[in-house]
Amino acid sequence: MTRRNYLLSAIALGLGAIAVGMHAAGDENATYTVRTLALPDHGKGNITMDYIAYDPKTGYVWVPAINIGSVYVVDTSNDNVREISGFATNEVEVRGRKRAQGPSGVSIGDGVVYIGDRADSSVCAIDEKTLARKTCGHIDSTPDGVVYVAPTKEVWVTAPRDNSVRILDSETLSQKEKLTFEGRPEGYTVDARRGRLYMNYEDKDLTTAIDLKTHQTVAKWQSSCGEDGPHGLSVDQDAGYLFVACSTQAEVLDAGHNGERLSSINTGDGVDDLNYSPVTHMLYVGAANDARLTVARIDTGGKLSLVAEVPAHEGARNGVVTKNGTVYLAHSQLGQLAGLIVASPNRK
Repeated sequence: MTRRNYLLSAIALGLGAIAVGMHAAGDENATYTVRTLALPDHGKGNITMDYIAYDPKTGYVWVPAINIGSVYVVDTSNDNVREISGFATNEVEVRGRKRAQGPSGVSIGDGVVYIGDRADSSVCAIDEKTLARKTCGHIDSTPDGVVYVAPTKEVWVTAPRDNSVRILDSETLSQKEKLTFEGRPEGYTVDARRGRLYMNYEDKDLTTAIDLKTHQTVAKWQSSCGEDGPHGLSVDQDAGYLFVACSTQAEVLDAGHNGERLSSINTGDGVDDLNYSPVTHMLYVGAANDARLTVARIDTGGKLSLVAEVPAHEGARNGVVTKNGTVYLAHSQLGQLAGLIVASPNRK
């Protein structure tokens, strides 16, 4: 979650029912239809958000709306939108500019979805089907990333202000341990097969592997992202390939072995997070500044190849992909329709 002050409307890539031709790899031809799915902005004119999440068990996309103090839950089967309201919000000054704080972190758990709120430093569990609020816990720092760790039944919460990760019990959401690191925690992903959590330091251009049981850092790899540092992460647990989001490209590291950089692909500028589908071996990367979605395939040797470039709105980033290949992105342009942009693949 990069610190740029993006003002986000959720967008599932589908630019207003226009079929967009794709730049394709090999003999393939791919097209996507892009449309906008409106979300309630309650008269604010925009919705600010960070990461969003897809729950394959329910088919719901979860969209924390920071400045609204709500979480929107989108049923991808029929576009029905439900709202969970009542989260804390406040306003802080960052580098001379006022910035809204509220619910921003999200992670899909076992029957529940965890929501981190920067305004009151809380982490709450929400029932994934009924949307009822369950247990909440608090930490003594501002939560940023929230990730459910299934092998240990824990919730790990990044707190970049004090270079720490807080480990919470997934049932009680009480803090079990505080881990302190040498840099500011940024992107994260869990590799249950290898018993690791991968995490980036946004201020050190460094990707690390942390053992889930000992909590020791067992590997450090330079990610070659440059002074902007690495952002989001995703992993292919079977192959051991780790996907690192840089501001202008996506990289593949061989996390299953020595962390060697296997390949990269240019994505355009403004990347924050990326999303990988292990079923199709496809990577989806939204570039906010260059207004495009890059779709790439990885082969058995870890090499990325371009499948498609989809024109998107400026500000579109942090996409998640559903079972049928539809991509939902967050959108960051103030004054446009507050909603999700949906990009759906056209079937032959």
